[in-house]
Amino acid sequence: MTARHPLDIQRCADCGTWWALRPYACAACGGTTLAWARASGDGVVTACSVVHRAPDAAWRERLPYALVLVRLREGPVLMGHAAPGLAVGDPVRAETWAHGQHLLLRFEARRPP
Repeated sequence: MTARHPLDIQRCADCGTWWALRPYACAACGGTTLAWARASGDGVVTACSVVHRAPDAAWRERLPYALVLVRLREGPVLMGHAAPGLAVGDPVRAETWAHGQHLLLRFEARRPP
């Protein structure tokens, strides 16, 4: 399986509902025509956590680091890393960054237009 971009999520071709998980059918309309689509990356922080204990040596050098849950404009909630100082309710935009062989999400404060 080819690695997908972290903002590639499934969307129902019948009703347009977006799904962060990989359902077999759309829970909104029951449609089974689901296709991969790139989400905008714009959203709002719904939860924040600061990590002080790394799972391994590769993450230890980044301590402390923040993780957030973000409700995307399209509807699904994604988890990603965060810029310091983000809080619940902040508007954010996702960027990607490489950590070893993995492409991860990092949410930054969204600047006003």
